[in-house]
Amino acid sequence: MIIILPPAFVLIGLFDVWVKRETIEKNFGHVSGIKKYFWSVLLAATTVGGTFVAFPVANALYHKGANYNSIFAYVTSASLVMIPMTIMEASILGIKFSIIRLGVSIPLVIISAKLLGNYFNSIDYKLPQPEEG
Repeated sequence: MIIILPPAFVLIGLFDVWVKRETIEKNFGHVSGIKKYFWSVLLAATTVGGTFVAFPVANALYHKGANYNSIFAYVTSASLVMIPMTIMEASILGIKFSIIRLGVSIPLVIISAKLLGNYFNSIDYKLPQPEEG
């Protein structure tokens, strides 16, 4: 992890600076429709470092305008659909197993993300802001 985390955090910082808020809102926000789940799963599949990197990326997404549905789908997918893990799994357990696992997992991720996101929106939850000082 000591090799993966520093470059990952540099990339998260660059993401925070280079990616426009409008781009995140368009693809991960309230107006994005069903494509927010596609982009969340795809981003999670390409994230290296598992949940150590997923949570800082999720925080950056939140502050750029992503809604809770997208964030929950991303964080959950980050530990389920990583490309290197899926390749290793397919080589050990077989491609059929990997396809079945992904075919079952991804719809469940989307359903749970939608339910949790709708709940957080219904109670008008906001993440606490860091204290100045």
